[in-house]
Amino acid sequence: MAEIQRRKTPTVKIGHVRVGWEVPVVVQSMTNTDTADVESTIEQVAALAVAGSEIVRVTVNNEDAARAVPHIVEGLDKRGLRVPIVGDFHYNGHILLKRYPAAAQALAKYRINPGNVSIGRKDDENFRTMVECAVENHKPVRIGVNWGSLDQALLTRMMDENSKKAEPAPAREVMIEAMIASALNSAAAAERYGLGHDMIILSAKVSGVRDLLDVYTRLAARCDYALHLGLTEAGMGSKGLIASTAGLAPLLLAGIGDTIRVSLTPKPGGDRTEEVQASQQILQSLGIRSFMPQVTSCPGCGRTTSTYFQELAEQIQSYLRMQMPAWRKKYAGVEELKLAVMGCVVNGPGESKHANLGISLPGTFEEPKAPVYVDGKLYKTLHGDTIVAEFKQILDNYVESHYRQGAKSEELVGAR
Repeated sequence: MAEIQRRKTPTVKIGHVRVGWEVPVVVQSMTNTDTADVESTIEQVAALAVAGSEIVRVTVNNEDAARAVPHIVEGLDKRGLRVPIVGDFHYNGHILLKRYPAAAQALAKYRINPGNVSIGRKDDENFRTMVECAVENHKPVRIGVNWGSLDQALLTRMMDENSKKAEPAPAREVMIEAMIASALNSAAAAERYGLGHDMIILSAKVSGVRDLLDVYTRLAARCDYALHLGLTEAGMGSKGLIASTAGLAPLLLAGIGDTIRVSLTPKPGGDRTEEVQASQQILQSLGIRSFMPQVTSCPGCGRTTSTYFQELAEQIQSYLRMQMPAWRKKYAGVEELKLAVMGCVVNGPGESKHANLGISLPGTFEEPKAPVYVDGKLYKTLHGDTIVAEFKQILDNYVESHYRQGAKSEELVGAR
């Protein structure tokens, strides 16, 4: 696989996490709890962190939320979770950061939306106040432009200038250029007010895939700031997953992007960690980072009228996700493991041989046996009602023998 040449950016330190071209692309997410509810927010941050979110953002929208921030960070510390907490500020961030210095100090980064902090209007004192708080507390800042809250004064001025041209550009072009101008002008202002070049991350979020590609490609070409990628509202379910993948993949393959978030709309009461898993899967599918063992499984056809192989694939996938928090600490490199769960003889043995560990289940009318392959070689043939349990045991033995420090990788622990 060809190596991706990342766009060179300064390294930004966010708590103990580093962001920039010298380190792997970072996965982040955001809570949807009421930040003032300390316990609920701690629980959700903990779940996101355990799922693999390396940075978590929380809303800081009022005084109760600001007062809660230090207690949230303290509660996470007591659990041994060092995930950096980012404060998301809109409209009143300049007031909250000054009024609640404990929150300003506890947060690892501030997110400022230049479209709603007065920059570019009569003055930029609110923006300046937030930046000076960041400088005083040695905190980095993400300047996050969003087309749903773009600086209207800037956009109106650029639209007016465009309309006077002999050949005006389409409104979409002006919108994209306004977003880029807002990001770059705000970054320049932040540096004038004392924030270091290596303390700034930019984002320019939209909700359309083609718009995302265009705005980030142009922004990346005009600056060397670290960039945070993501659709601002990806949507729900498969729509959100597909749109995020379609938008992020071309940029990441072009070396653009230092942090990412997949902003999925969860189902009512749904699992917020789904967006973390989606981000990880995008990066792993592109060969950029590895987070957990990958399971290849066939889609099924008329040869696989039984649901047995689907059930096994689901059980193995769930088992891996359940085991990974412990395995990650104990077995170095286990996230690179590749498994195959196949449903019939057509591609089953061949696909299983390409995996570290593979099983080819019997299709309809096939002989009721399930050959298991280890590193391309037939290891054992399973029969009967204990296939799932036996395959899990083979998996456990493989992980122990191949990824435990000092293990002899050529030997599979356990009797044949």
